[in-house]
Amino acid sequence: MKLSNLPKTIQKSKKRIGRGRGSGKGGHTVGRGKYGQKSREKVGLLFEGTKLKKSLLKRLPLLRGKGKFKPGIKPLIVNLKYLNLFKDGETINLESLAEKGIIKKDEGIKYGVKILGEGNLERSLTINLPTSNSAKEKIEKAKGKVVLTTKTAKEKDEKN
Repeated sequence: MKLSNLPKTIQKSKKRIGRGRGSGKGGHTVGRGKYGQKSREKVGLLFEGTKLKKSLLKRLPLLRGKGKFKPGIKPLIVNLKYLNLFKDGETINLESLAEKGIIKKDEGIKYGVKILGEGNLERSLTINLPTSNSAKEKIEKAKGKVVLTTKTAKEKDEKN
């Protein structure tokens, strides 16, 4: 490759406004014009220019309560059909699910894991994770054991 054969660059660099008279756009108004809102300050992102039309923010529906800015964190869902990868008698927890590649360990710790009852289970497993009622029934039908379950609203009311 020879220096004389290099392609020519014809793209000019961007003019930097307001960086002194030598920049070509320096001096008093630096290309903003003489009068008006845009010459004096930055126009806000939500500025709509008129008071007649109801503001966009006023037209959006409100979420009320303390947690309106918090994201709804929901647990990762694992269906029963994926637990057939395990052998009979194994214990299932976050670590064992991460080893088989069903979930990512850091996401499991952050969001939690819940086992739902989609599919059939052909293995007898011990489960140390929250499960739905249908998953619990299917696990016990396959001669497995559930250590942790999520409590339904009825169970919570009965306890209180």
